[in-house]
Amino acid sequence: MNIDEFEAIVSEVVERLNQTIRISGKFTSSKQFEDAVRNVLASMGLTINYEPHPHVFPDISLGEFGIEVKFTTNDTWRSIANSIFEGMRDLSVEHIYLIFGKMGGEAEVRWGKYDDCVIHVRTSHVPRFEVEMTAEESLFEQMGTTYESFSKASDEQKMTYVRAYARKRLKPGERLWWLEEEEEQEHSLPLQVRIYMNLDQNEKRQLRAEAAILCPQIVKPSRAKDKYSDAVSYMLTYRGVLCPQARDLFTAGSVALRTDGSRGGNYLQRALADIESEMRIAAATLEDSLFEEYWGRIVPIEERISMWLAMADKYAKDWIPSEVLFLDKLSD
Repeated sequence: MNIDEFEAIVSEVVERLNQTIRISGKFTSSKQFEDAVRNVLASMGLTINYEPHPHVFPDISLGEFGIEVKFTTNDTWRSIANSIFEGMRDLSVEHIYLIFGKMGGEAEVRWGKYDDCVIHVRTSHVPRFEVEMTAEESLFEQMGTTYESFSKASDEQKMTYVRAYARKRLKPGERLWWLEEEEEQEHSLPLQVRIYMNLDQNEKRQLRAEAAILCPQIVKPSRAKDKYSDAVSYMLTYRGVLCPQARDLFTAGSVALRTDGSRGGNYLQRALADIESEMRIAAATLEDSLFEEYWGRIVPIEERISMWLAMADKYAKDWIPSEVLFLDKLSD
């Protein structure tokens, strides 16, 4: 069987399902619909497995061809699909087609090539494809690759594609959620979010230093409304720490007292000077991907402090960070 012959079969299946809707009414459940797809295929002389593994992809395997079945009672041609990692993919299947039953609004069944219908990857948990029967451009065209190449890529390579795609879709002020495989939980948000004020002082200093080194815009004038947005976002999305009061990080009196215990002056400057050593550690140990995410580029470890100062000098208005912070940077 060649591709044209198989597509003719799929087209016939869809026509018969639409005829069933016209005569008997809408399908009412995904199981009923998927069983109907199998029954039509079987009636056409094809050997059908009625008891596949519940998580196998695609749903129906027919030698080198496969059919993924989607169903919704809503009036939409869009649906969540399989994991991008395709851990349960039937490796014998080379060509995958999608049969979609839309029972909301005017009930209808359509088919399409799977790779043409994938239009988005949802990243809220395990990254999963989204499919849409009315797609004008596939996800893989947006990524600059093909479904075949993507499917054969390693999980790490797939995540590189996904991160690049997700980064293009970010709005101003938004940051990527860490997108990891289930087995790689280092960067995923813990189920139990911790409150910053409840942490011990050493961890607070570490977190302040990490946020400060990644987000030099914290040195903006006090009235800049977005100066702490990235720092707070980093703590929550990367460390699972919620800081309800952003000022607690750098300008509260408790983190910026003078050496004699008095208050006043540039709180932020003193707060940063107090955690210079921790910021050096953060600059040397945080992953390259974090600097690419927050700075827009990967910077060699030995250049990160100088780069931070250059960026901070541009953000600050009433003081010059490079004149008062990391004064021994050139001697490192």
